[in-house]
Amino acid sequence: MDLKPVGRILAIDYGRRRCGVAVTDPLKIAANSLPVVRTCDLLSFLSDYCSRECVERILVGEPRQLNGLPSESMRYIRPFLGQLKKLLPDIPVEMVDERFTSVIAHREMIAAGFKKSDRQRKGLADEMSAVIILTDWLTSR
Repeated sequence: MDLKPVGRILAIDYGRRRCGVAVTDPLKIAANSLPVVRTCDLLSFLSDYCSRECVERILVGEPRQLNGLPSESMRYIRPFLGQLKKLLPDIPVEMVDERFTSVIAHREMIAAGFKKSDRQRKGLADEMSAVIILTDWLTSR
């Protein structure tokens, strides 16, 4: 019997300065945030993480306008996608609609009782957005 290692799903909320990253547990039941990563360090972070953990798929948030067309931010994400596919050619990369994830993240922080100063902490919304992207993807499966 050929047993293949159980891989995680990793999600990225890509930003120009920093990126939120979330990952599933090996059974793909829950999404957990990882520390926010500076965009300039993202590829080395992913290379290191994927060398230590079995990752079977990477999801990247796809920013879209309300009318469904890609947003202006895609011009920053496209080059990253090309670099990512060269760096980790054996891991499928999938774009996932991320509309409203930032709004949902801020609402969740308010609902959870985060103080205003905590909600303004750089990176917290990015962390939560990555978790939302991954949770939505898991739920849709």
